[in-house]
Amino acid sequence: MLIFSKFQIIKDKNVLYLKYFLNLQKNRTMNELLKSKVGELVAKDYRKATVFKKYGIDFCCGGGRTVEEACAKKGIDSNKLLQELIDVEKAEEKAENFDEWTLSALIDYIVRKHHKYIEENIGPVMEFAGKVAKVHGNANPEVVEINELFKKMAEELVVHMRKEELMLFPYIKNLEKAVVEGLEKPVAIFGTVRNPIEVMIKDHDDSGEIMEKINRLSNGYQPPAHACNTYRVLYAKLNEFENKLYEHVHLENNILFPKAIKLEQNFAY
Repeated sequence: MLIFSKFQIIKDKNVLYLKYFLNLQKNRTMNELLKSKVGELVAKDYRKATVFKKYGIDFCCGGGRTVEEACAKKGIDSNKLLQELIDVEKAEEKAENFDEWTLSALIDYIVRKHHKYIEENIGPVMEFAGKVAKVHGNANPEVVEINELFKKMAEELVVHMRKEELMLFPYIKNLEKAVVEGLEKPVAIFGTVRNPIEVMIKDHDDSGEIMEKINRLSNGYQPPAHACNTYRVLYAKLNEFENKLYEHVHLENNILFPKAIKLEQNFAY
């Protein structure tokens, strides 16, 4: 009993030491971020620009301020902002075998992850693109075209997502439920599921073509040497947007849509 108690005391001490070490490490990280210049942080990791943008902190012209100075000027809770910066650094995508998911789960993931990403990032990217086009358009006319192309694609994507969320996705979910529970085929105003799917795939192709044009115009998202922070963040965000869009399209074109068509074949017309 005495030996067990000693082992328990040692275990408890080790847990306390670990917690102390982790807290110390976190405090050091937060202190380093607090003393870092806003512009330098964005230059090293463009994803942090979204956090600064959220709090109204200028990372371009005001990029010479430290995070501490910027928070003090804006009256922002620095601990909250620092935690969001740390979360951005730790953010990782977990590898998933989406092909094994139910269609309902896959749809929920697409809406929660990809539709939400587009909704949250369209505004900031459009703002960055507009600013860069206005300031650098004369010397770099390609950014004016990039601004117009992204704006066009953004408007089309918003309509596209609403069609999916209001019409196509609910039907696919009902279709899956009917197959699993042995119910009758759900009624669809568009006839077969192939019809809206063909429209969605056409939309995907159009968006893909626009992103390819933007990619070429931006020289593979490589900003010129004279580019300011906003210019650099715009290209980095466009690169990220393209990657996320292709992941989104892959999940729908290659997994969700073919399975939905196959699922519908369980019912006789």
